[in-house]
Amino acid sequence: MPSWSIPYIASAWAIRLIMLVYVPQHRTAAAARTWLLLIFLLPWPGLLIYALFGRIRVPRARVEQQLLASRRIVQSQLQQNAHSICESELPSYLAHIPGLAARLGDFGAVAGNAIQLLPDYTDSISRLVADIDSAADHVHLLTYILAVDATGERVVSALSRAALRGVQCRVMADAVGSRAGLNRWGAKLRRDGVEVIAMLQVGFFRHNAARFDLRNHRKLAVIDGRIGYAGSQNIIDPGFVPEHPNEELVARVTGPVVAQIQAVLLADRFIETGATFEIPPLFPELLPAGSSTAQLLPSGPGYQRDNAEELFIALLYAARQRVVITTPYFVPDEPFLVALRSAARRGVEVRLIVSLHANQPFTQLAQRSYYDDLLSAGVHIHLYRPRFLHAKHLSVDETIALLGSTNIDIRSFSLNAEVSFIVYDRAITAQLRSVQEGYLAESDLLDLSSWRQRPLSQRIVENLARLADSLL
Repeated sequence: MPSWSIPYIASAWAIRLIMLVYVPQHRTAAAARTWLLLIFLLPWPGLLIYALFGRIRVPRARVEQQLLASRRIVQSQLQQNAHSICESELPSYLAHIPGLAARLGDFGAVAGNAIQLLPDYTDSISRLVADIDSAADHVHLLTYILAVDATGERVVSALSRAALRGVQCRVMADAVGSRAGLNRWGAKLRRDGVEVIAMLQVGFFRHNAARFDLRNHRKLAVIDGRIGYAGSQNIIDPGFVPEHPNEELVARVTGPVVAQIQAVLLADRFIETGATFEIPPLFPELLPAGSSTAQLLPSGPGYQRDNAEELFIALLYAARQRVVITTPYFVPDEPFLVALRSAARRGVEVRLIVSLHANQPFTQLAQRSYYDDLLSAGVHIHLYRPRFLHAKHLSVDETIALLGSTNIDIRSFSLNAEVSFIVYDRAITAQLRSVQEGYLAESDLLDLSSWRQRPLSQRIVENLARLADSLL
């Protein structure tokens, strides 16, 4: 036996035994099993991968800053004008949802909002550019991807024009998702007077740096403190998947809830830079602009709880008639699956709309491994054909619409900074339902018996991919 083999075997078993105790701490049993399987099969490589990606942890400074930001948000809401705070007119079985969302994400439901759903990709970008061109005081933009393409250039040019005429512009872009855009546009924007911040920078020696796969996935904008944008759309051309352009959904908002979008943007800036976000001109008095009640639910590892997943699961258990979920990535954990199956089995019409086309083949393989179980429980699964469906939203019965940046996967629930925009309004919910019905009309409905006839080799590959659910 080679002289190095005994130390190697001893160290491998030491890694297995130590990690058997360490890995299950503060994580679900399913996630722990995934990591332990990798570590038991490949102790040294598994330990290295776990050190890079395994710990759902942010620097302590970020957690403390998030707590401070949350306290300031709660305090500022207590000082709002009374007309903006409301009790939503929901049926009794859904009346607890706004309070739950407020306890999870700090923001209460506010009335008096006007909400426009923008399902057209080009029109959404055009509206944003037009609002930036009309800005008089400030523009704040937060995005996961700022791309080096025609769309990126349109938005960057609008920001430069605004800054050159004296508008205070701030751009926050994820350091990894927007790496190319920050490298290409960052210096130009700064020369023109735009503040540019790379969010969640990575690196062993960076102050307040984050783990590589903890990303800021939010897509938000505020113009003059009076117009807000929230949704799934990045600043990038729609041709992300060749021959299948992105399908997105964005909400353009005016009214009191814009202050919540502003607060999330400035809290992210505060957490990243330490700069204050209590700047009076950034929070003008917002009079009622419409009849919709809405609230924002930010989520992310800084909160030390899975905000979005808790709310989504509560909605599934509360629903009585119909739930329609649209997501590009569906790799959930067991509590979400149980809630989804439970809703279908007690008679709720549950429809899951996912894209037939994918930009992440391995993730799609894992996603397909869940279909048999869901179809058996009575969940209707629709594969959207025409485009890459990157939109993320759900509707509950006739009264709740939710959209934003959150995917139905462990990454969005536990690792990424995300945001969900919740609307308690029958008219807006009907508009969202109309968008969803359009998807359904251009989708293939999966049939359980046909699905079970797929080749054994395909099923094996899908189930193997599922073993990496905690890594996707």
